[in-house]
Amino acid sequence: MDLESKELGKVKLPHQFDESIRPDLIKRAVLALQSHKRQPYGVFSEAGKRPSVAISRRRHDYKGSYGMGISRTQRKIMSKRGTRMNWVGAFTPGTVKGRQAHPPKVEKIWWQKINKQERRKAIRSAIAATINKDLAEARGHKLPKNYPFIIDSSIEDINKTKQVKEVLLKLGLKEELERTAKKKIRAGRGKSRGRKYKLKRGPLLVVSKTCILFKSASNLPGVDVCEVKNINAELLAPGCAPGRLTLWSKAAIEIMGKENLFK
Repeated sequence: MDLESKELGKVKLPHQFDESIRPDLIKRAVLALQSHKRQPYGVFSEAGKRPSVAISRRRHDYKGSYGMGISRTQRKIMSKRGTRMNWVGAFTPGTVKGRQAHPPKVEKIWWQKINKQERRKAIRSAIAATINKDLAEARGHKLPKNYPFIIDSSIEDINKTKQVKEVLLKLGLKEELERTAKKKIRAGRGKSRGRKYKLKRGPLLVVSKTCILFKSASNLPGVDVCEVKNINAELLAPGCAPGRLTLWSKAAIEIMGKENLFK
């Protein structure tokens, strides 16, 4: 299909589109990718351990807590008068300003592994799901009547955002662009941490090479552009849900079949 939404002919799809759709495998691949982006975090190693709690554990010693009618929790001295102490619990988990019992630790390993062949099969499965109209509609996409289709490779040379939007409108994606343009205010603390709005995922444009379309389409909300050699399960199935609305350029399809990608 050309940029004016006119049918030019038919193209035989490569074998990657014949893969069986495996939502379980796609989910594993997506979660593995997301785990690689997680940043290790943890509390300060001395948090809750800095005040002195040196109290004697002998019954008749000075600064001893035995015989005072109090529990044997470790305590720090706030003030004293003679042998009488004013102290509060410290260091022990469950006390005011005490340490956490099991705090998050930096050495925790977040990285999830997936076998190479499983990862490639998941990508092929997600590729096959992009031409399944029922799965795309189940994700919430607003599809044109003639979906799925392949677009002419001349789309890779468009250098204006306005022109990219015009092409998508001519291809019948008006309702889809309206859907992705709506912003939703995030619930929770993330509003004050630089991620106030949540955006929906829209069309994915798969091209054959690094081109000017990466820049010209970057300002359209929900629209992503990716080189065919670099596609992954998360791009094709955001949120582990297969069937993203994907527009393949003719050159990208030819490269996928010629180089036997993800096999």
